[in-house]
Amino acid sequence: MSLSAVHGTLSSLKSCQADIGTGMDIVTDVAMDLAEAQDEEVHPGIEEMEAMILECAKLDREINYFVDVVQQVTAEATTQQPEAMFSLSAKVKEQFTERTAALADADLHRHQKVVAFKDSIKNSFNQVSQESAENIEELDEDIAVTQSQDNFICPLTQVEMVNPVKNKKCNHHYDEAAILGLIKTRQSQKKKCRCPVVGCGNSDVTESDLIPDQMLRRKIQNQKRHNSRT
Repeated sequence: MSLSAVHGTLSSLKSCQADIGTGMDIVTDVAMDLAEAQDEEVHPGIEEMEAMILECAKLDREINYFVDVVQQVTAEATTQQPEAMFSLSAKVKEQFTERTAALADADLHRHQKVVAFKDSIKNSFNQVSQESAENIEELDEDIAVTQSQDNFICPLTQVEMVNPVKNKKCNHHYDEAAILGLIKTRQSQKKKCRCPVVGCGNSDVTESDLIPDQMLRRKIQNQKRHNSRT
């Protein structure tokens, strides 16, 4: 087995991981639709979707660990004799099994997209509870009005966000790609990433601080649809 083939497989896994993340966003959107259609009781479909989100989070976590193990084992193999290549598969399997055996399913509830799913459902129910029955039919118009008061502009790119994430430390929002790019740049410079919002005192933004804001993403999408109709 050549290392180039291994790297190609890892690249494919990472692409698959991106698709998993997109799928989790879609499931969250559908669950929010169900939540907004309910008055008080939780739709059984939402519970099923939460279970689906947790399964996706588990798969995402396992891919992260597998990629990490493969990169570590192949890096070690390059410093050893050529014969070491023949035992790569066994070493990867052994180390991956050891790592995953120590994982707890309870930790999945801290996965960023699981947290975002729960927050989105909670916010959807809160939104419904604040709407009177006679105003529900006019929800689109109400959203269009309130959206004009929301800030959809990323402080980094100065354009409308596509995939907004919220910093759980300072509650500021950024476009996901922009803030992750900034964090990566600062890390390469061996510096901490400061929140780009003017006046914010948060001087250490990390990837683990970021939570996808599905509610804001829906508002941005609704605003785009409203603008296209007008």
